[in-house]
Amino acid sequence: MTFLDEDIYNAVKNYIPKVSEYVNSHGGGIDLLGAKDGTVYIKLTGACGGCSMSLMTTKMVVQKKLRELIHPELVVVNVDGTPENEMPEDAYVGDEQEDEMQKPESNGLFDNIKKIVGM
Repeated sequence: MTFLDEDIYNAVKNYIPKVSEYVNSHGGGIDLLGAKDGTVYIKLTGACGGCSMSLMTTKMVVQKKLRELIHPELVVVNVDGTPENEMPEDAYVGDEQEDEMQKPESNGLFDNIKKIVGM
């Protein structure tokens, strides 16, 4: 892939709200962590973060949709704490301040429950 890490990161950042609809419907969310050499690093959060199906969600939902929207060779890795899914230290991570300000509000089941009970 001949795209800059920054370009891939920004493209994914723009499409995360559209891609995360399925994950949100299951009480989860997607945090974009970084990009390096055609690989995008995400973290599934909420109910999806610890789910036994998180690998399947990453590959069959998130990666599939991002490949359709951005590039067919894009690889998506869920950084889940295992050594094989670590993000490289030199991955492009964007402007953290800007990302926090523009992060869309999650509307997953658990987020709605937290709002109701005041958490």
